Amino acid sequence: MNPVRKRRLLLVLALVAASAVAATLVALALRENITYLYTPSQVYAGEAADQAVFRLGGMVAKQSLRREPGSLKLSFGVTDGDAVMTVRYEGILPDLFREGQAVIATGRRVGDEFHATQVLAKHDEQYMPREVAEAMGKAHRKHKVQTDDPPAGGDGGY
Repeated sequence: MNPVRKRRLLLVLALVAASAVAATLVALALRENITYLYTPSQVYAGEAADQAVFRLGGMVAKQSLRREPGSLKLSFGVTDGDAVMTVRYEGILPDLFREGQAVIATGRRVGDEFHATQVLAKHDEQYMPREVAEAMGKAHRKHKVQTDDPPAGGDGGY
């Protein structure tokens, strides 16, 4: 191989190696900044166990809002129809935050509670974030299959 071709080959190999390193660094940076969305059932099932910070999505459970007098600390339940997880938050809630409305809280799990750093509420009566709607639909389908099964033994209740 003559020296000119050898130099070109080394240059091309160096460019390919540099591109691979840059792509790897970008992928790692994006991976660290991704925040996954889970429902309470998924969190209790352990799907969010390896996530330091994640989003918890669902509906605000009815009659679950509790405020500490004289402070901005509060707690409320988030449900996906199957499970309820208590969320603790300190701050001002969005104006559209209400019981029975869709909510997404960002934070981390501490024991059986979720400590939120940010709370987002839906913006109108028909809107629900796509990820929340899909996750809640999946949980409800799973729950429906379990409750539609006939009782064990006998003639299935007929």
